[in-house]
Amino acid sequence: MRIRADLAAAADATRAPGMQAYMKSAMPYRGVKMPEVRAICKRAFAENAPSTFDDWQSAVLELWRDAKFREERYVAMELAGQKRFATYRTPNAMPMLEEMIVTGAWWDHVDEAAHLIGDMLRAHPNELRPLMRVWSTDASLWKRRVSIICQVSFKKETDLELLYANIEPNLGDRDFFIRKAIGWALRAYAWTDPKEVARYVSEHASRLSGLSRREALKNIG
Repeated sequence: MRIRADLAAAADATRAPGMQAYMKSAMPYRGVKMPEVRAICKRAFAENAPSTFDDWQSAVLELWRDAKFREERYVAMELAGQKRFATYRTPNAMPMLEEMIVTGAWWDHVDEAAHLIGDMLRAHPNELRPLMRVWSTDASLWKRRVSIICQVSFKKETDLELLYANIEPNLGDRDFFIRKAIGWALRAYAWTDPKEVARYVSEHASRLSGLSRREALKNIG
């Protein structure tokens, strides 16, 4: 695949170890910064863009599964999230995104997927809402994180009932990424309704972790 050759050509071996250490990644890096990764993606996708859902999904999964360097997985996520393929991001794409979340198993991949799933939740609430409820109790902490943060950009369109329902089974979780997700999701909604978030934090103060409380109230005077 040409895109791998382009990444190899842009590689910086002096930068790669630091990027890998920062991300605590078992998979090595080429040492290509994200602006250049995106530029490579733009050129490659313009020349050879998938023309069907099946071609798009196959290309994303090939990049993802065969990746030897982390930038190749960033390319897969870029392809999954490009605006031109928005019509492909339907509930049919959820098994692909679920695989990327579970096997990616780290915040950079997972949080990017969460934004895509959030867009899909807006477009397909009848299918995605019950699925996010199921994910909120999944054994995978990363799927639970997605269920909590998938609405962080929704503002006044936030489905508060869904947000609270997805937070509820995770209130006692001691994992940093779950506690941070709860605080982040509440903080995002606080821009819309600070009084409601303050009420929720007060009501659940004994169950919310200190990290979640601090994050939730960060932007409330």
